Amino acid sequence: MTALPFLPFALPDIGDEEIAEVVDTLKSGWLTTGPKAKRFEADFAAFLGDEGLHCIAVNSATAGLHLALEAIGIGPGDEVITTTHTFTATAEVVRYLGADVKLVDIDPATLNIDPAAIEAAIGPRTKAILPVHYAGLAADMPAILDIACRHGLKVIEDAAHALPTTIGGQLVGTLASDATVFSFYANKTITTGEGGMLVTRNAALAARAKVMRLHGISRDAFDRFSTTVPSWYYEIIAPGFKYNLTDIAASLGLHQLKKAHAFQRRRGEIAALYDAALAGLPVITPPHALPGDTHAWHLYVLRLADGAGVDRDRFIERLFTAGVGASVHYIPLHLHPYWRDRYTLDAAMFPHSQHAYERMLSLPLYTRMTDADVQRVAAAVRAALSA
Repeated sequence: MTALPFLPFALPDIGDEEIAEVVDTLKSGWLTTGPKAKRFEADFAAFLGDEGLHCIAVNSATAGLHLALEAIGIGPGDEVITTTHTFTATAEVVRYLGADVKLVDIDPATLNIDPAAIEAAIGPRTKAILPVHYAGLAADMPAILDIACRHGLKVIEDAAHALPTTIGGQLVGTLASDATVFSFYANKTITTGEGGMLVTRNAALAARAKVMRLHGISRDAFDRFSTTVPSWYYEIIAPGFKYNLTDIAASLGLHQLKKAHAFQRRRGEIAALYDAALAGLPVITPPHALPGDTHAWHLYVLRLADGAGVDRDRFIERLFTAGVGASVHYIPLHLHPYWRDRYTLDAAMFPHSQHAYERMLSLPLYTRMTDADVQRVAAAVRAALSA
């Protein structure tokens, strides 16, 4: 009997349109930031459907978060509140600027940052809140924005998982926060391989981010080399970064963006198949968006219930033995040596994140999965539990 091929945790969904656009870019001679990146920014603003938005393409969501925090003036002596239950990029950008991070716990039902914990953590040095829309489910933004308004704080959304997520009928990216940052990493809901988009309504923030995106140069590289009278002159007005998105990457994004809603629908179908196939097992399936709203379903995060009879690590080993990939999102920041030691953290300070972490794993979820693939994963889950 021939063994089934290994089913990976994630795979990108790249079609002929993306390939043709990349080939066109390669033939054009314009490989770095240029007309395709500019088109991608315009298309992204149109996708969000808000004419007041500025969209700035960058080479990663990490870069976008860094630029947004720099643009709102975060620096030494300041403190930014975020969740412990995230990838380190969310927090490390605060440290890039010499500011400090205040980590707080999550809501045990949604796994998103707990607004009550945010409010309890606000102190005299707090300048901003950095919520994460975990797994594609929107954080409680009405509550977070209310807290920020009452305390005079800025809000930068980490929306790396959240395209196209909605809350209260509004797309994440169009809310009343100061900036929102999306990721187009290889396993995200749309991909440019590496890449991100900073979105803001604040014209001054956008202007600063555009300057800092490319070495602090006073003129955009595309503008300098594509005007009717090319100009070599520029001025450095700040010590900027190298965060621009290439036209090669943007070529992928132009067509991935057109598929974003279809991708989300398929991800939602897969999540529903998992929900049905895993019903009745000693597991906790992921929370859904409220009626009328959209979950992006970047991740399908399963938690082992108390009666599962197997620990998480052994459970993942059994899945891998069955040829099914899985991952863990995330090892909370309070468990990592840098964050633990710098801020004297321990697991008891974050009981909900710790409890979830010890029991969670992410099952394969990507648009190229077939219904048979989903049933294969579900069968492996059942076998891993019964073993």
